[in-house]
Amino acid sequence: MRPPAGRLAVIALAVIVLDQVTKVVALARLRPGVPVPVWDGLVALTLVLNPGIAFGLLAGVPTGWRWTVALLSLAALLVLLRIAMRVLPTGGAADQVAIGLVFGGAVGNLIDRGRFGAVVDFVDVFWRGWHWPAFNVADSAITVGVALLAFRLLTEKKPGPG
Repeated sequence: MRPPAGRLAVIALAVIVLDQVTKVVALARLRPGVPVPVWDGLVALTLVLNPGIAFGLLAGVPTGWRWTVALLSLAALLVLLRIAMRVLPTGGAADQVAIGLVFGGAVGNLIDRGRFGAVVDFVDVFWRGWHWPAFNVADSAITVGVALLAFRLLTEKKPGPG
């Protein structure tokens, strides 16, 4: 059986590699802001460099402040690492997978911030008048990981009174 930190590391590394490979392909094959339809009326590939945080928040901040966003991302990663150290010894496989997904996604986006000062996004989902901000593999991994952790917390059996 693989130790908890080993499973987490394998999942995180897989997310980082998949994230970075898809971003290399997106940067090589897509033109910024030009959608390539994948599923008409629902999904397109559209290259966007997002200098803000999740889902484009703070994207309009001046360039000098973008490194502050990177530092905030690094701080969030350190907080996640601390949470992982508390959860992993008592958590199950689902916890390890969830933390691995979040950690891998956070590192994938942090790599982009270091390389480009922005995160490479390219999956564009929309429907009628509704339009979700562009995202990437790392964002998806973070979302799924957080959802798994939230589900675990919501369904965790609490010890009964005395």
